[in-house]
Amino acid sequence: MRSSHSLKRLGVAFDGTGLVADAGLLLPATLAQQLGLRELVDEVIDLGDTAGRANPGDKIATLVASALAGGDCIDDADALRAGSTAAVLGHPVKAPSTLGTFLRSFRWGHVRQFDEVSRRLLERAWKAGAGPGEAPFTIDLDSTICETYGLAKEGGTGFTYNHVRGYHPLLAVAAGTGEVLAARLRGGNASTTRGAGHFLTETIGRVRRAGANGELTVRADSGFYAHAVVAAARKRGVRFSITIRQHRSVRRVIEAIPDDAWTPIPYWLQGADVAETVYTPFTDYPDAKPVRLIVRRVRPTPGSQLALFALYDYHAFITDREGETLELEADHRRHAEIENAIRDLKYGVGLNHLPSGKFAANGAWLAVQVLAHNLARWTARIGLGERIVTTKTLRRRLFSLSGRLTRSARRTTLHLPAHWPWATSFLTALARLQEIQLLS
Repeated sequence: MRSSHSLKRLGVAFDGTGLVADAGLLLPATLAQQLGLRELVDEVIDLGDTAGRANPGDKIATLVASALAGGDCIDDADALRAGSTAAVLGHPVKAPSTLGTFLRSFRWGHVRQFDEVSRRLLERAWKAGAGPGEAPFTIDLDSTICETYGLAKEGGTGFTYNHVRGYHPLLAVAAGTGEVLAARLRGGNASTTRGAGHFLTETIGRVRRAGANGELTVRADSGFYAHAVVAAARKRGVRFSITIRQHRSVRRVIEAIPDDAWTPIPYWLQGADVAETVYTPFTDYPDAKPVRLIVRRVRPTPGSQLALFALYDYHAFITDREGETLELEADHRRHAEIENAIRDLKYGVGLNHLPSGKFAANGAWLAVQVLAHNLARWTARIGLGERIVTTKTLRRRLFSLSGRLTRSARRTTLHLPAHWPWATSFLTALARLQEIQLLS
């Protein structure tokens, strides 16, 4: 039977001035307003006499809203200017040409000013209910490759360690919540450890000032196995758990572990064991001291190439933490969860694309994407009471709602779709975010 509702009979007209695309951006926009984002940007970022110096708060807020709406390039911000979308954002929406001029006005000193905005916004969000308080807190340290194409990107034309052109930013992420604590853009040819010690020092100071008063731990993979990283952690009383590079002396220590010292891992694949011994890393430095070396061994898959040459595949890390070996090994493996946050930065917001040929402009773009990512995480944490919800999930359920604005009796109402499955979550989150007290 043919339907009488043929789509050919459906007329289309782009004339809805009261319509709102992505009306659910009201949630992160409310949070940004309560945290004083625009005012903070206007206070801290000073671009001097450059062409893009005016109203930096409005421009940053526009870029952040575009990223939360799914935009991954500057031109995508134009979608926010349609209909009455600006009414739910609470600020003027700037044109893409204006935003491009603004980003190109950045120099590296201005990107560092943006770091100060991020630091103070983190402090405000944690005071509003997103922080760890007195609980133990773990910082996951990692880097990622943001691939670029062509030869017109400052700092992005060199080859990275995996032989592609791009950038190689450093990231510090809060374990368990996925919010980005700090980020720093680097050229693609930067080694993993370049600037890692100083970056960790800044991150530790940032989370302490923001209100993380419990025991701190830093976790990292073998790319951060460096004296500068361990020394930075020790100097500030932070515990560390870092995968070790298995050079010859480390292999000898692992092979010397007696057979009766290995304990089966009950929650892992069959044929996996864990043991520990003592090892002194970085013996070329005067502050070298012995630490725990915890090793996991796994039998290779039968028939695999590794099985032809070895009985076990070893994974080892050094740590100065106290606790049971099995528990510490399981916790260290959870460092891999940082990849979820990195994926969300690249495909939940717009870090997969660095739009400018100028290095500092791309540094500002990285800071914008981190800010958008964190606003999404804080919206879920404070508004929904959920520790981890990806930006794509929030966008599908809450941010991408279509709406319509009406005005009656001097009151404006945002009408959203009836029978929306997550309507209760939306209203609950909005009420909680509106209750946040403005912070100075």
